[in-house]
Amino acid sequence: MNRQRVFATVSILLGTLLISLEAARAEEPAAITLEQAVAIALERNQQVLIAQAKGDALKGRYREVRAQALPEIKLNGAALRWRDPSFLNASSFDKIPIEFREGLTPVGANLFDYNMSVSQPIYTSGKVGTALKLASLESEGVGVDRARTEQDVRLKVIRAFYDLILAERLLLVAQAAVEQRRQHLTMAQTRYTGGVATEVDVLRSKVSLANAQPELIRAGNSVRHARSVLNNLLVRPVDYPTEAVGDLTFNPQPKMDAQEVLRQAVAHRPELLRLRINELEADSTKELANAENRFRVDFNGQYGFSARQPSNLTNHNFTRWMFTLNLSLPLFDGGRRSGLFQQAVAARKVAELSRSEEENSVRLEAQTALDELDRAEQTVEAARLNVSEAERVLTMMQDNYKFGAATTLDVTDAQAALVQARWNLLQGLHDHTLARAQLRWVMGLDPVEGFKAEARPGEAHGGR
Repeated sequence: MNRQRVFATVSILLGTLLISLEAARAEEPAAITLEQAVAIALERNQQVLIAQAKGDALKGRYREVRAQALPEIKLNGAALRWRDPSFLNASSFDKIPIEFREGLTPVGANLFDYNMSVSQPIYTSGKVGTALKLASLESEGVGVDRARTEQDVRLKVIRAFYDLILAERLLLVAQAAVEQRRQHLTMAQTRYTGGVATEVDVLRSKVSLANAQPELIRAGNSVRHARSVLNNLLVRPVDYPTEAVGDLTFNPQPKMDAQEVLRQAVAHRPELLRLRINELEADSTKELANAENRFRVDFNGQYGFSARQPSNLTNHNFTRWMFTLNLSLPLFDGGRRSGLFQQAVAARKVAELSRSEEENSVRLEAQTALDELDRAEQTVEAARLNVSEAERVLTMMQDNYKFGAATTLDVTDAQAALVQARWNLLQGLHDHTLARAQLRWVMGLDPVEGFKAEARPGEAHGGR
């Protein structure tokens, strides 16, 4: 009966907790800006939380190493009940007169002891100090690793956020294309009824409308997929109705060269900062290896009481104390120090080569990011002109068709050209937006900062 009550209580508590969590999640706004999306992701993303946990662990490691330089104080106590017949086994025991031997019968005895001990390293040839420096460097490195993880999460959220906006704009274009084809079908049917168009015009219009439906379906699926990707980064249910509050704006950037981008990257990229820390850690490891076989001085002390009778444990006549100063100089360790030193030298070389390799990769990333930004900018400028011309051509073809100066095929071609031009413009705006974020990421700067002064939704966009 008690087990059933406990089980019921636990079930109720768990149910209440789950309901509370769901209620809290339901209160989250569905419509979010880019800054809000990034903030949510940084708060919940598992990789960021892992990096935070590693940082906490390194803080504990630093305290552990620092403890080697501080005194260690212990309070010790012992109670002993013993009987020792070793005196009876002495080799000269038989030479003792028999009247004395009969009085030397071992009996059980008590021994009580308590004391306070202190140990303190006095001189370690820099071993403790180097270990502290090494722990501090590793703690700094973990902080850099966390910064890198956060940078990657920011860039992923930016991509997912604008992927969703692009998918929604492409859906609007697909819907507009279907509506244009439906209107043209109505016009063709009206002209056919009036005897000024052929049945072929009507059939072609129907085929054109049917061909636009799959694109509309694909556009709708793309929206759902893009929303699911963004929700996954925000640690939300994949079907959560998240709305990206923003638009695809065109914001040309000042011209930069690869050397400037590389200079910024060398100063700010977390990967390069981490590799430089690795080099410093290797240097500290060499110092630590050199300190292994050097002179060392340690102090140890004890002060307390030792007595057979508990009543004497406060009697100063039964005080027991001991203070020692230990001096040690290792003469041979079987090659342990040289092995540690060799590992440190190799780690230093690996860190140097890794940094050089990463700098080369950053150079390539810098040039690629600049090229992509330039390509996207030129694409947007060309696509804007194409959209304007395609809209004008479509209007002309529709007017000509009304007066019999154009065919259904002419109108269908113009509609397809306009859809493609709008798609190209939206894709160009999307690519330009991500290229700006990618360039700031390559430079080691916060990619979100470049969007804080963006135009509000509706001020500039790629769809019509």
